[in-house]
Amino acid sequence: MANGERILEVRDLVKHFPLTQGILFKRQIGAIKAVDGVSFDLHKGETLGIVGESGCGKSTLAKVLMALERPTSGSVLINGRDIGKAKGGELKRMRRNVQMVMQDPYTSLNPRMTVGDIIGEPYEIHSEVAPRGDRRKKVQELLEVVGLNPDHINRYPHQFSGGQRQRIGIARGLALQPEIIVCDEPVSALDVSIQAQVINLLERLQNEFDLAYIFIAHDLSVVRHISDRVGVMYLGKFVELGKDTEIYDKPAHPYTQALLSAVPVPDPEGREQRERIILQGDPPSPANPPSGCRFRTRCWKAQEICAEEEPLLQIRPGTGHESACHFAETHDVVHVG
Repeated sequence: MANGERILEVRDLVKHFPLTQGILFKRQIGAIKAVDGVSFDLHKGETLGIVGESGCGKSTLAKVLMALERPTSGSVLINGRDIGKAKGGELKRMRRNVQMVMQDPYTSLNPRMTVGDIIGEPYEIHSEVAPRGDRRKKVQELLEVVGLNPDHINRYPHQFSGGQRQRIGIARGLALQPEIIVCDEPVSALDVSIQAQVINLLERLQNEFDLAYIFIAHDLSVVRHISDRVGVMYLGKFVELGKDTEIYDKPAHPYTQALLSAVPVPDPEGREQRERIILQGDPPSPANPPSGCRFRTRCWKAQEICAEEEPLLQIRPGTGHESACHFAETHDVVHVG
């Protein structure tokens, strides 16, 4: 759980990808608004879950937080320093503090490198963390920390199962002793039984090393299990942000209510009690989002004000947490396990 110390501040973050026309003489005709004004904080030891359908900007947000993509505007402050403006040695030092666990353990590990080389590769870049003579011992310690046999240091990725490969990816993320780990759908490619093992491992490591997680996922039940707070994204923006219990038990935004209504419920009586919300149409193009509220074209509550005035992400009367809807109201849902 978070101890109150703020280590990440994201303010009005925007990432647009230009749309160009022409071959020799290119000109910009528009932009893909992948992330379009996102603000949030992350505290030490906290997990912020980020959910939303494909194409809403979750992975682009992760890349900007990692400085793999430069922001169009806005800021990403890590311990008070803006990683989006850092260059050279300063950027290298800041990147030590925020690492990533990739989605697919089958493609995120180099098949031509041994496990020891994969986990030890960060030490080649940040040699001050582990002198060359100590690296083998440190890699073996990391393998043991994530529940793998340290004697398997010379094996290759194809000699491990999917769950074991993801543990290798987690060990690589821990190598530089970061404060923040961005988990971009780290269990979506794994079997359900293995998902639980990896989630339990992440929770244990968080408690042991006081890590903060940005946890991106499609599976709402997984996000609820691991997260302290949850942010719901739609078309490049947060539409709802609050504690996990607030979001899951009393969702205020219509989009969040629709997402939660689609979660499978194992109890037959619970299925009968729940009202299923079917959204009409497809999400609009991020190159040409609707005016006002971006969700209004699919929302059953939409009125004229929704097209004219964009709702701000703020605490709405009677909801207790932040949502971006002119007509936000809490809505009881069947418990998600």
